[in-house]
Amino acid sequence: MPSQRFVPPSEVPGLAARRIAADIVDGVLHKHRTLDDQLDGGGAHPGLKTLADRDRALMRRLVATVLRRLGTLGHVLSRLLDKGIPSDAPRAQSALLIGAAQILWMDVPDHAAVDLSVRLVQSDRRAARYAGLVNAVLRRCAREGKALVEEVATQSLDLPPWLLARWSAHYGEATARDMALALGHEPSLDLTVKSDAAQWASRLHGETLPTGTVRMLLHGSVTMLPGFAEGQWWVQDAAAALPARLFGDIKGKSIADLCAAPGGKTAQLALAGAHVTAIDRSPARVARLRENLGRLSLQAETVVADAVEWAGPTEAFDAILIDAPCTSTGTIRRHPDVAWLRQESDIAALTALQQRLLRKSLSLLKSGGTLIYCTCSLEPEEGEQAIAALLAAEPALRRVPIEASEVAGLDEILTAEGDLRTLPSHLPNADPKLGGLDGFYAARLVKS
Repeated sequence: MPSQRFVPPSEVPGLAARRIAADIVDGVLHKHRTLDDQLDGGGAHPGLKTLADRDRALMRRLVATVLRRLGTLGHVLSRLLDKGIPSDAPRAQSALLIGAAQILWMDVPDHAAVDLSVRLVQSDRRAARYAGLVNAVLRRCAREGKALVEEVATQSLDLPPWLLARWSAHYGEATARDMALALGHEPSLDLTVKSDAAQWASRLHGETLPTGTVRMLLHGSVTMLPGFAEGQWWVQDAAAALPARLFGDIKGKSIADLCAAPGGKTAQLALAGAHVTAIDRSPARVARLRENLGRLSLQAETVVADAVEWAGPTEAFDAILIDAPCTSTGTIRRHPDVAWLRQESDIAALTALQQRLLRKSLSLLKSGGTLIYCTCSLEPEEGEQAIAALLAAEPALRRVPIEASEVAGLDEILTAEGDLRTLPSHLPNADPKLGGLDGFYAARLVKS
């Protein structure tokens, strides 16, 4: 029998996914890097290329669960540790968080979660001495963790205190708690389809929402789903799909989509027959937008430019859509890193940029033209207050209230002034994974 002594041992299944998950969690919590930066593009983790689709999906779930439940995980681990999480070895911290997340919320056998977390710290020079600690703490977590989670189930620990305080003040404590609860669940996959939503919902084993979005639970890779390669649909949260529909009939009209990438709203406008000019300042994001439009067989003119500085065409646009840069607090259910990367101090600079974009759009818009302003933020300064300030300063603008009939009769997502305001707790479902919306604000204005 041939000698096997020179054959390198194969890695324990699942360890590579957990090692990359630990790196990415560390990147968010200690290096303030976004998930998007670490998962896609030039800055993506180099190890992602070696992962099979199944392991890549596991890695994403591990990272998302840790970030989605970070406050509760901190509470549980603090109760199980005499001296707190080791601060001198980030890998020990990440291993504890990933191990506990699997034990408490994921369909992973407890012994596997413990063993693989121990292997994670053993493979790191600075953390190796904590292997025994990680083993003991996670074994205790398997016995006592669920009771510790129940202790704080009503305390909304998984939001930064400053964000919970803001939402409680603006929306009321009960609604803020409902929003926080909704953010604790892994979200569904939402698709905007070119046509025949009911047929695609059936084919993809999903359901059709009242607004026409197809909602489903994803198992595997998006690119392997029926209709992806043929460009029959694109991924877009149900709330994000609403603003572009507020123009009404736009066939043949010229529309500028400011800050357009990755292009979901551009695609909606093009599909509706508009002549779309899509502007974004990032060359990489515009390249992705073009790639998405190519897959969908949709046409739009694309421009790499800072919309505030862009000269624009010689003839003004019939309509303008601004999906303005913002704190993105409405997207925490899909991008849980936002909760831990954003600070309250970020709001002022972003609201100033939003006002510059709004004023710029007026110079690009025809008299009688329609402006839709939207943000994926739950902060009133970036929504209701931004539009109130603009209307007070610009007498040539007037608000055109959105009717419930334009949003499938969902009057709970409309404000008293007639603007759109969706919350993570809207569209509840018996299965929490099939409920909820991103937090979006949109207003419709006309230039007189």
